[in-house]
Amino acid sequence: MLRLLAFVLTVLPAVAAGQPAPPAAPAGVPAAASAAATAALLVVPRLTGAVRLDGVVDEAAWEAVAPLPLVTHWPAFGAAPSERTEIRLAHDDEYVYVSCRCYAPPEAVFAASFRRDLATAGTDYLTLSLDTFGDRQTGVMFHVSPTGSRTDATLSGDGAPADGSWNTFWDAEAVVTPEGWFAEMRIPFSSLRFRTIDGRVTMGLSAWRYLGKKNEMDIYPAIPPDWGFWSFAKASQFQPAVFEDVRATRPIYVTPYTLGGMGQAYALDANGAAYVRTDDPVTEVGADLKLGLTDDLTLDLTLNTDFAQVEADVAQVNLTRFSLFFPEQRQFFLERASLFGVGFGGDDRLFYSRRVGLTAGQPVRILGGGRLVGRAGAWDVGLINLQTAALTVAGKRLPTENVGIVRLRRPVFNARSTAGGVVTTRIGDDGTTNVALGLDGDLQLAGESFLTVALGQTFDDAVPSETALLAQTRFHAKVERRSYTGSSYSLALDYAGREYRPDLGFQLRQNFSAVKATLAQGWRPAAGSRLARHRVSATGGAFLRNADRTVETAEGSVDWDGALASGAAFTAGVTLTHEDLLTGFALSDAAGVPAGAYTFASARASYDTPGGEPRSAAVSVGGGQFYDGWRATAGVSPKWVASRFLELSGRYEINRIAFPSRDEVFTAHVARIRVQAALNTRWSLSSLAQVNSAARAGVANVRLRYSPREGTDFFLVVNEGFHTDRRRLSPGLPFTSQRSILFKYATTFAL
Repeated sequence: MLRLLAFVLTVLPAVAAGQPAPPAAPAGVPAAASAAATAALLVVPRLTGAVRLDGVVDEAAWEAVAPLPLVTHWPAFGAAPSERTEIRLAHDDEYVYVSCRCYAPPEAVFAASFRRDLATAGTDYLTLSLDTFGDRQTGVMFHVSPTGSRTDATLSGDGAPADGSWNTFWDAEAVVTPEGWFAEMRIPFSSLRFRTIDGRVTMGLSAWRYLGKKNEMDIYPAIPPDWGFWSFAKASQFQPAVFEDVRATRPIYVTPYTLGGMGQAYALDANGAAYVRTDDPVTEVGADLKLGLTDDLTLDLTLNTDFAQVEADVAQVNLTRFSLFFPEQRQFFLERASLFGVGFGGDDRLFYSRRVGLTAGQPVRILGGGRLVGRAGAWDVGLINLQTAALTVAGKRLPTENVGIVRLRRPVFNARSTAGGVVTTRIGDDGTTNVALGLDGDLQLAGESFLTVALGQTFDDAVPSETALLAQTRFHAKVERRSYTGSSYSLALDYAGREYRPDLGFQLRQNFSAVKATLAQGWRPAAGSRLARHRVSATGGAFLRNADRTVETAEGSVDWDGALASGAAFTAGVTLTHEDLLTGFALSDAAGVPAGAYTFASARASYDTPGGEPRSAAVSVGGGQFYDGWRATAGVSPKWVASRFLELSGRYEINRIAFPSRDEVFTAHVARIRVQAALNTRWSLSSLAQVNSAARAGVANVRLRYSPREGTDFFLVVNEGFHTDRRRLSPGLPFTSQRSILFKYATTFAL
């Protein structure tokens, strides 16, 4: 394995990637738009005068900049925009500037909220996306809405869903007028990672306006929606653009924080007769430092890291025998997080950052460490090293640990192919050690046909040294055509050895081999159709036990999904499943599934209403056979944008499972309500309350945030866990399981 890693990291670089080619002109696009999209380079002009960032867009400097030629992306690709839109792009020595005169009748403008990182699909947006490295795979995205709310996100995987958890320093302003709404953005070059050659920077870019009430996106360049919903985020289709006379700056950002408050917990007294509350005052200080080592390589250092302001995880009901996967929400791990991803299909991966700061299922403080991310030459580089504190659980001391990851990746063969390697380590002060090595590649074969391969191997001190390497190996290979419109396919092969143990990764099954195949056909109907896109797919696969080659799971499904021109979306499907369980598993203390072989069928459907109205909802239903019984499920997620100051949303889901032959019944309810309020772009309140009947518990989380300027934040955070079935034990449980009230202040200084 080490020899193979050395080979990849030394020989493959010799097969260097060339400069990215401009995107091909899509069929059916107006000539002006096609000419712009296929130009070798768009030269972004320099501003000829001062611009005041107020959203008014009335400066003479803007009049000297030609607007970008836009075409409709949704709902009828290639058509002229229904409303007059003037997006302009320019720069000076320090900033990238974007302006838009988004003309529309006032009643047609949907301004949903003032909140930072707005995630309301129906609101109007102005957006700039930049592939800052010019790798046609990754990028960053900046949105502003008519209220002036700002959202930033990272792009990865050439069209994968954007990650809105990333934040950086930039400004935007917007105003609503009788003519529509106007907006301006100002993005510092210091907030972008790029390479300057003789004062010249080449990036890919895309800009678009979204009209929420019409579900219309007007975009530059003319990117067709042939890859599904996220086609507009496909970096390989961005317009190559050049910024002249740009000098990257490398400011040092120092962010100290202070935290104070109270934690409360309940435990049985010495006699076991009653629960007694203990109060734990909390006082913490810490700091983060961000340093640009080169134009495109950034070092982050952290001391006494704290994540008090991170929102609670969304409750889930687990109706399987496998672990649940929860996404990362901590800001420290989110910048270019996709670089660290070495995946094996689904949620399986060699590095899962939520394992950091977690020991034996318990959260543990991160004392400090560092993170290096960016590009060196042709290489994408990522390094993380963190030290965690010791932890005592049930009177037993758990070791302090050092965790680390080193990730390298670079283009190979062509501009849309990459290969790389990764090493993760988890070392405890008690001598426990876990090391994982990985190689991966994403190789363009032709057009949208790709071969993805990943190989992982782990070494754990609990595994005998004479264990065969194959038993400690994970392998994944998939060949596919990545397209929504037209025909597509995928064929994947997987293997995991019995001693494959990625302590810093996520792995659902152990010791298996698997094959999975999908065939699909998608359509983009002609203009005027109620359907914007739809696709039919058929998927089949099986998991085999390596020990005896018997089938553990086999599954086949047929699905139909799509979207309407209005913005509504739908799915429908049927699945036939075979499970051969060597051991049973419990769903609750009232029901479970015993060992045995089962074959069962089920169906499901969902419908999401258009998001461009104040009231919207998502509805899902499903049901059918479930092992030797049956299951019925239904869920609804309503949302009401009462005004730009207040948004209410919720989720209610019910699962009813019965095994008549065993006289077992299990009902699980999940209820969630979220209140998002904002007085303006500086003051916001977010609250989440949820109950999970399967866990017999609930949680409430309230976060008040005041951000007087970019980089300065005050947080008041209240967390409370509570029991919903207090009488199931004796003595009865207290209503509150734990409570914390915390105040956090953090401010950033640029040196």
